[in-house]
Amino acid sequence: MAAGPAGEIEELASWQRGLRAQFPIITGHPHLAYLDSAATAQKPRAVLDAVHGYLTTSNANAGRGSYPWANATTALVERARDRVKEFLGDPRPDRSSVHFTTGATDGLRTVAREWLPGLLADGDEIVVPFADHEANLSPWLEARELLARQGVRIEVRELPCQAGSGDYDPAALAAMAGPRTRFVAATHVHHVYGADMNVHRIREAVGPEVPICLDAAQSIGHLPVSVAGLDVDFVVFSGHKALALPGTGAVWARERRGPAFRPGGWRGTPNTVGIASLAAALDWLDAAGTDRIERWTVALTSLLTDGLGRLPAYEVLGCRSSLDSASEVQRRRSIVTFRHRGIGAQDLGFILFSHGFMVRSDGHCQAGGDRESSVRVSLHVHNTRAEVEGLLTTLATLQ
Repeated sequence: MAAGPAGEIEELASWQRGLRAQFPIITGHPHLAYLDSAATAQKPRAVLDAVHGYLTTSNANAGRGSYPWANATTALVERARDRVKEFLGDPRPDRSSVHFTTGATDGLRTVAREWLPGLLADGDEIVVPFADHEANLSPWLEARELLARQGVRIEVRELPCQAGSGDYDPAALAAMAGPRTRFVAATHVHHVYGADMNVHRIREAVGPEVPICLDAAQSIGHLPVSVAGLDVDFVVFSGHKALALPGTGAVWARERRGPAFRPGGWRGTPNTVGIASLAAALDWLDAAGTDRIERWTVALTSLLTDGLGRLPAYEVLGCRSSLDSASEVQRRRSIVTFRHRGIGAQDLGFILFSHGFMVRSDGHCQAGGDRESSVRVSLHVHNTRAEVEGLLTTLATLQ
């Protein structure tokens, strides 16, 4: 077993070089470092080839015709549903469903508007994250307003977090939960702090009957996600952050607690090319190994946080304990967000791009908590140790 971040990187270096070579946009711009995968991920050649192959051999509408191209497209969409279940390690695929959406925001809103109202009665309460991404707060507030117009009053309570770490507080949640607690929304990996939010503790806190909806936008494609081990009822994610094309996403529904998830209304033409890209992306991720992708990105983010810890001009956001390389607290999952104590985040972002580093510098769609602008570095398997060390060298010149 490799010892520490440097050992992990050395052990996986040959494997990573082979994968990096499969990203045309990365190899085509060798003097630029793309460090914004949490916003959207770059696409490997296999995904681009799948898109080209579909559009040039069988592009048609799904479920609308009986000729061969239409039949092939319909079959592609159905296979993709099964592929999502397989990728998520679904132990009972016969009792679950997959619905394609335009992305995670659309998926969460679909759950909130088309499923949640059927679960709730007047006086019920739901618990949702106020300090995570806006997309995992606004839909639940919208559902409250929708129900209020129907004469059903529900309470929306804040999912409690631990002071200092930003992790969810299962003890406080257990004390808060009661017989009218009917639903919990949570985030798998935090989009600013890069922390695995330990959602298994939520199930322990609220008991076996409360449905849980998981925003997995920053975990799918970055680390293994198994619904066999996560006792949640919905997993929602975006395709474009999982190496697929923009404009597609998925909602996996366990179909065990609460009403059946059957989004209604006329859905129109599905994004068939996006769905084709998603199936190809999941194939690529499985072949690469999400366990090794996690090891690689955690090692790189550990190098970055260890280096930032030696630069007093910078403040790293999130759990302070995890910044100690000897700490037993989990290291960040591919995301590191920080501020310079004297240079604004927007200015720092421009400076870094002038040196070839593409990062995000704004408020990161944070719903609550620390919403001040900051610089976010988010890594994927194509990133290298040299890029992280080069970034640290540049940041050190701005002390």
